[in-house]
Amino acid sequence: MRRTAPAWPSPGAWPDRGVNLILIARSADKLKAAAAELTALGVECVTASVDLSATDAAAQIAKAAGDREVGLLITNAGADPNGSRFLDKDIAAWDGLVTMNVNTTMHLAHHFGQGMKARGRGGMILVSSGACYGGMHGIAAYCASKGFVLNFAEGLWAELRHVGVDVLTLVLGRTDTPSHRKILEESGQAIPEDMATPEDVAEVGLRQLPHGPIWNWGQENDVTGYASGSPDDRRAKIVYIEQMMPSYDTNG
Repeated sequence: MRRTAPAWPSPGAWPDRGVNLILIARSADKLKAAAAELTALGVECVTASVDLSATDAAAQIAKAAGDREVGLLITNAGADPNGSRFLDKDIAAWDGLVTMNVNTTMHLAHHFGQGMKARGRGGMILVSSGACYGGMHGIAAYCASKGFVLNFAEGLWAELRHVGVDVLTLVLGRTDTPSHRKILEESGQAIPEDMATPEDVAEVGLRQLPHGPIWNWGQENDVTGYASGSPDDRRAKIVYIEQMMPSYDTNG
């Protein structure tokens, strides 16, 4: 089942559409500044300073959301802050990374997905990285955690597309964020000129959301690129397997 037209407004249209936000980040100061900027545009903002690598991060976010209807969940944190080979860091550092990318993402999808399923509408954008397609030197745990996001998003899409909920994993290349710039600068690498901007990522993510489960940044959906199969191929495989397993209730 694929929609022929996007159903989600572009980020710039949100104030006019009355779409309000719950903003989550670790830095309270940055949250306050972002909320002030958005409030000036007519957007109601709820903020919560949460460390997403904490084991109770999802519970803290659920508490901040309260009984508000969350129609779109975006999980876009998840850089590798360690900048190290696996055995060169204490295991606690990798526990935090996996908690942030895997457990917190899964718990948030489960919590807010319940309401979306009950209402018969909603969407999830689980931001990922090209590292999801295989292991690479220096980022072993990061690759593994993003591989989870890829497979988790595909499975959610297979289940929730039958109840009106869109799911997309937005597989990015290099994106111009403060954390990525910090990693590049600390490692002595040059800042690439062709990095994606956060504004472009948001625009494309919302446009592609009805056409999940995968979109690879900068590539058409029928192009394999650096992956083991194109998004179209992987989608067809999911549907084929589903059809071979009729015992599953595809109506919810």
